[in-house]
Amino acid sequence: MTVPESAEGPLGDFLADPRNLPLDLVTSAARASRALGLRDAVIYIADIQQRRLTPLNSTAAPLLIDGTLAGWSYRTQSLRVEEDGTVLTAWLPLIDGSERLGVLAVRAPTLDAGVLRRGRTLAALLAMMVTSKRTYKDNFVRRSRTAPMELPAELLRAYLPPRTIGTAHTVSTAVLEPAYQVGGDAYDHALSENTLHAGVVDAVGHNLSSGLTAVVSLAACRNARRTGADLPDLVAAVDDALIQWLPKQFCTAVLARVDLSTGVMRWVNCGHPPPLLIRDENVIAGALDRPAQLPMGYPSRFVAGPRTAHEFALKPGDRVLMYTDGVTEARTADGSQLGLDRFAEYVIRTAGSGELAPETLRRLIHSLLDAQEHRLRDDATILMFEWRPVTN
Repeated sequence: MTVPESAEGPLGDFLADPRNLPLDLVTSAARASRALGLRDAVIYIADIQQRRLTPLNSTAAPLLIDGTLAGWSYRTQSLRVEEDGTVLTAWLPLIDGSERLGVLAVRAPTLDAGVLRRGRTLAALLAMMVTSKRTYKDNFVRRSRTAPMELPAELLRAYLPPRTIGTAHTVSTAVLEPAYQVGGDAYDHALSENTLHAGVVDAVGHNLSSGLTAVVSLAACRNARRTGADLPDLVAAVDDALIQWLPKQFCTAVLARVDLSTGVMRWVNCGHPPPLLIRDENVIAGALDRPAQLPMGYPSRFVAGPRTAHEFALKPGDRVLMYTDGVTEARTADGSQLGLDRFAEYVIRTAGSGELAPETLRRLIHSLLDAQEHRLRDDATILMFEWRPVTN
């Protein structure tokens, strides 16, 4: 098949044909690949714990994210080329906005500029397809799991946002473990106009009630946020929801907003460990320490007046870390607790090496899991965001 240097025509025909829209991902991917003249293209998606890449449209074996060129492409979000006899393979990251989904393997006898350009076009198209279909395609979900998921975790994960979101001004990324048994931890982040919304929640207990508490808290938070509620009013909405629907449950949380044009961060701390500020590869001790208020869900008679929102001016490049106590209480390889200082030191060291923020958190949570034979004593959640204003 002869493919013109510009393959926009066949691709345009594919996109314009409404019969292609409801197809399953594998069939859609095959047709899009043919439209771009890429006969041998395989989609690999990352599992929930980001340890391996599983093919969606091939019977090939899964690939490890650590120790392979495919994994290197995923970890660094960059092109990698591999030679196997007379065949070359281009590994291209599948990224939807800022979220890493997996990689695309494009195989051909030669990889000239035209093939690589069409490969990038296909990767961008497939990333959007994966995102649009994964919420309701069970075959996709099954291939992203390596173990059965317990009911509280199933409930909670159905309500979580993507691991990573971002714009030219900011990136926010999170990890949550144990992946298949998580009970009461949750994270949330979202973007609206010129604002980043971010937070972590730690519900009391480690069961279905804990998961329900976290889900109701996130739902109440989003409902209030989407009606324009200020932070103290937003927390009050979560309090009211928990008191009404789960009167015996409560949770700690840190909920924050960042004005992306000015870098001003406002946050409310409801009985939670204070966020950490990392600036110029150093933790600014106590920068975000404020008196903690009562956890969310306590009866209103114990809360004197509205919640207090604190304010802090971020500088370009600042990173803010939110976490649950399951992180700092986790055991390291020598059996000691990770602790706050070593937690911050690890993030600073990897950030100083130029590593991408999502990769920093992936490697950190894996190091904790591996030190404890993949079993944490408590849920562990980390959310990190960075403010980086656009300069003209």
